[in-house]
Amino acid sequence: MQLQKIFNTEAPNKSTRIIEGESSGILNWDDIRMPHMYKLYKVLLLNYWIADEIPMSKDAQQFPLLDSEEQRTFKINIGLLAVLDSMQTMFVGDVKRYFTDSSLEAVSAIIAQQEVVHNQSYSYVLSSLVSRQEQNEIFEYWKHDPVLLERNTFIADIYQEFRDNPCPQTFFKAMVADLILEGIFFYSTFAFFYNLARDQKMLGTSQMISYIQRDENQHCYFFAEVFKQLRADFPELNTQENADYVYATIDRAVQLETNWAYYTLSNVRGIDLSELSSYIKYMANMRLRLMGLDKAYVGVDTNPMPWIRPFSDEALNATKTDFFEGKSRNYGKVSEDNGFDDL
Repeated sequence: MQLQKIFNTEAPNKSTRIIEGESSGILNWDDIRMPHMYKLYKVLLLNYWIADEIPMSKDAQQFPLLDSEEQRTFKINIGLLAVLDSMQTMFVGDVKRYFTDSSLEAVSAIIAQQEVVHNQSYSYVLSSLVSRQEQNEIFEYWKHDPVLLERNTFIADIYQEFRDNPCPQTFFKAMVADLILEGIFFYSTFAFFYNLARDQKMLGTSQMISYIQRDENQHCYFFAEVFKQLRADFPELNTQENADYVYATIDRAVQLETNWAYYTLSNVRGIDLSELSSYIKYMANMRLRLMGLDKAYVGVDTNPMPWIRPFSDEALNATKTDFFEGKSRNYGKVSEDNGFDDL
C-alpha cells in the first residue's frame, strides 16, 4: 500500500479513496469525502479528559476493604486494559500512515491521543492503590497467563499481519480486529468495574472507565465507517470468503471474551455469568450493525444487563470534578443532538 504524500499539487483536496487514493494532503473540513467525519472530529474534541482530574483518595481508602477476589480481579483487569490500549495505540499509528484521506488521518490523530490517555489512566489508578513493585508485576501479568495471552495474541496476530504486509485485504481484516478489540474485548471488564460501582465501591475508577467506554464507542463508530467506505472503494473485497471471515472472527472473539469472563469473574459477587455471556453477544450484534452487516446472534436484541447503563452512559458522565479547583466542570457529552447516542 502507498503512503499518503505530504504534498501533492496534482491531486484534489478531497480524497479519491480512503486508502490507495489521491489527495493533495491539504485538509479543508468543508471539502472532505465523508462529511460526517467533521461531526465526529468535534465530538472527540469535546470529550477531552485527563486521568489526574479524577480524585482517587476514596478508592485508595476502599481498595484494602474489598474482598480478596475483588482485589485480585481488579488488578488483573486493569492489567488487561493496559495491554489492549497499548496495542491500540500502535495500531492506530499504523493505520494513520496509510490513509490517503486527510480528514481520516486527522481523526486518527485524536483517537491515538485518547488511547495514550487511557493507558496513562491505568498507571494512575494503580499508582494510587498499590506499591510500585506490585504495579510493575501487574503490568507483567499478561505475558504469562495462558488465557489472557491467547485472547491478546488473537488480535495482535491480525494487527501484525497488517503491519508486515499492508494491503487492502490485510487492512480489511485489521478493521474487523479493531471492532473486536474496542467493541467486544473490553466489555466483561467494564461490567466488573460497574458491578463494584453499583455497590458504591471504587467510584473514581468506575468514572474513569465510563470515560474510556465513551471514547471506545466513538472509536468503534469511526472504524466501522472506515470499514463500510473500504468496501465501497474496493468492491473486490466483498467476497463470500471475506463475509465468512467477519462472522467467524467475531464469533471466535465472543468465545474468547466469554472464556475470559468465566475465568476472571466466576467468584465475584453480583455478576450473573449467564447474563454476561448474553451481553457479550448483544455487543457483538451491535458492532455488526455498526459495520452495516446482519446480526450473528438471536435472542439478544435488548441489553441483557440493563443495570450497566446508568454507570456507562451520560448519568456517570454528566459532570467531572476539577481536581485542582474542587468544583464541578461540565464537558461536552454525547447526546441526541450530535447523533452518537446509540453507539
